[in-house]
Amino acid sequence: MRAQPTSGLTGCHARYNRGVDQQDETALARAVLNGEPLAFERFVGHFRSKVFHYSWLMCGRPEDAEEVAQETLLNAFGHFDSLREPERVRSWIFRIAKNACLMQRRRSVFAPAHELSVEDLTPDDEPAGDARPPDAQYLRSELRAVLDRVIVELPPIYRAVVLLRDLEELSTEETAQILDVSEDVVKTRLRRGRHALRQKLDCYLHNHCLEDQPSPNPAPLTPQEREQLYSVWRKALT
Repeated sequence: MRAQPTSGLTGCHARYNRGVDQQDETALARAVLNGEPLAFERFVGHFRSKVFHYSWLMCGRPEDAEEVAQETLLNAFGHFDSLREPERVRSWIFRIAKNACLMQRRRSVFAPAHELSVEDLTPDDEPAGDARPPDAQYLRSELRAVLDRVIVELPPIYRAVVLLRDLEELSTEETAQILDVSEDVVKTRLRRGRHALRQKLDCYLHNHCLEDQPSPNPAPLTPQEREQLYSVWRKALT
C-alpha cells in the first residue's frame, strides 16, 4: 500500500496540463541544473504529470504509468548533468520516458502480441491529402477525456506520434529522434494517425461510439518516492 503523500508537495499530483511553455521549461531546467530546490519541486510536478499521461496512453494502465513516471524522473535526475541543451528538455525527458515505457510494456501481461506497422494499412486506409491535427476544441479541458479515449484506440505506432507531435507539440525532428525513426516515417505516421483520429472523433460526435470515462491522474507522490528523486538529483549535482 502506498504511504500517505507529504503535504508540502503541492502541484506534484496535478492534472496533466499544457500551462508551462517551452521557454519556461528551459528556465526550469537551468534552475534544476543550478541546484535550486524550488525548481526541483516544480520540475517534478510538471513533468511527472506529463510523463504519466503519455505513459498511460502508451502502456494502458495507470499503475504502469506511475512506474514509468518515477523511473523516468529517476533516470533524468541521475543524468541531469548530461542535459547539454536545456531548451530541449521536453524532448530529452520524453526520450527517457519512451524507453522506460517500452521496458514496462514488455514486463506487463497486458502488452499486445502484435503491433501494427506502417505497411499493415491497406491503400483504402490512406487519408486523402494532409490530415489536420485535432481541433483546438478537443484540447480544452472539458473534452480532453474524450480525446484521450480516442487516442488510446489508435495503433501504438500512430498513438506515439500523435501524442508527441500534437499534444506535446514537439517538432518532427524531435519526434523522430525520440522514436528512432526517420522524419519521413514520422510524417507518414502522423498523417495516418490524424486521419484515424478524426474518423474516431467524428464517430464519437455523431454516434457516441465511445463511453465517457474520466482520464486517470497520477497518485500523489509519496514521501519515499520524493526522497528517492531528491537524493538522486543531489548526488548527481555533487
